[in-house]
Amino acid sequence: MKKTLLLLGTFVTLFFISCEGPTGPRGYDGLDGREAQVFEVDDVDFNYIAENNLYETILVFEDFTSFEVLPNDAVLVYQYDRTVEFEDGNLNDVWNLIPQTFFYEEGSIQFVPGHTTKDVEILITGNFDLSDLSTDITQGQIFRFVIVPGQAAAKMDKSSITAVMGSLGLTEEDVKKMSLK
Repeated sequence: MKKTLLLLGTFVTLFFISCEGPTGPRGYDGLDGREAQVFEVDDVDFNYIAENNLYETILVFEDFTSFEVLPNDAVLVYQYDRTVEFEDGNLNDVWNLIPQTFFYEEGSIQFVPGHTTKDVEILITGNFDLSDLSTDITQGQIFRFVIVPGQAAAKMDKSSITAVMGSLGLTEEDVKKMSLK
C-alpha cells in the first residue's frame, strides 16, 4: 500500500509539474544597467533678475550628458568650496550639498537648486538687495551634479559627495568635467 501511495504521489507531482498553461501577459521593458551619472561644470555664471532680486543660472542636461533623467530621479547638486591640504600633503576638494545658506552683515543668501527632466536651475536668493553681490559669489562657480535613480537615492546618505559616489561605485575618474568658458 505504501508503494502504491508513493507511486501515485510521484505520478501526481510529475503531472502537475509538466502542465503548461497559457502564456501570461508581457511585462514592461526595464532599464537594464541604469546607474547614476556624475558630471562637473566649472565657470558657471549667474544672471541677476532685478524684478525678483535673485540670481539664476540654468544648465540643460543634454549639454553635458546623454544620461536620461526621469521624473523620479534625484539630481543632487554640490558646490565646490575649496581645496584643503592635509599634513601628509594630500589634497582634497570640499563640496557642499545645496541648498546652502551663507550669512553676511547685510543678511543671508542661499544657493537653491531645482530640476526638471531636461535641466537644472540654480538660484541665489537673499533677504537683502542682491544687485551688488560680489562677483566672487555670482561668477565662475563650480558645481558637481549627481543624477541618481529615485529608488537608489532614497537609501543613501547624500550629505557627502564622497559617500554618494562611494555608494554608487563611482570614483573621481568617473566624473565628466566640463567648462562653460
